[in-house]
Amino acid sequence: MVIIKSEFFRRNPKVVAIDLLGKILVRKIDDKTLEGMIVETEAYFGQDDPASRAFHGKKNYNKEMWEEPGKIFIYNVHNNWMFNIVAHEDNKVGAVLIRAVHPLNGIEEMMKNRRVKDIRELTSGPGKLTKAFKIDKSFNGKFLSPENSIYIEDKGIKVEFDSSHRIGVRKDLKEKLRFFVVNDEFVSR
Repeated sequence: MVIIKSEFFRRNPKVVAIDLLGKILVRKIDDKTLEGMIVETEAYFGQDDPASRAFHGKKNYNKEMWEEPGKIFIYNVHNNWMFNIVAHEDNKVGAVLIRAVHPLNGIEEMMKNRRVKDIRELTSGPGKLTKAFKIDKSFNGKFLSPENSIYIEDKGIKVEFDSSHRIGVRKDLKEKLRFFVVNDEFVSR
């Protein structure tokens, strides 16, 4: 088990989005540990990406996308927090949205947080994930780290993945920038 450091995110967001599949998202809440394997991601770029929060330039609500890779970027869509990690090469802009995880540990706590009985509904989408893991705006601008109670581990899990266009965007790039683990029941539909 290796805790992923900020340097991992200092690359093209597409590469980071692919490489995050199979990694373990860890969230500590008091004495509880919630864990889920990342099974779905989307890459976002700067002002040349019509689906990106950065498309209209640097604003107060998106400034994290220009900041240090490895920082958390949280924004709200339809009353749901979206959990992103800043990812880009030097002098670039970008982030990766974590869309879904396969719950592994702390499932009872996640179900309590989400108030659901069907485990398949637990973390199969970006808003469901943030509710299950109690991720909110308070994490915005913080680094992924054990000190901040949220981090990502590499346990050497290899996965088979596929790609598609990003979900829920009006305008998209021609390139497919949504990546997901093949046949995982927690990939969003």
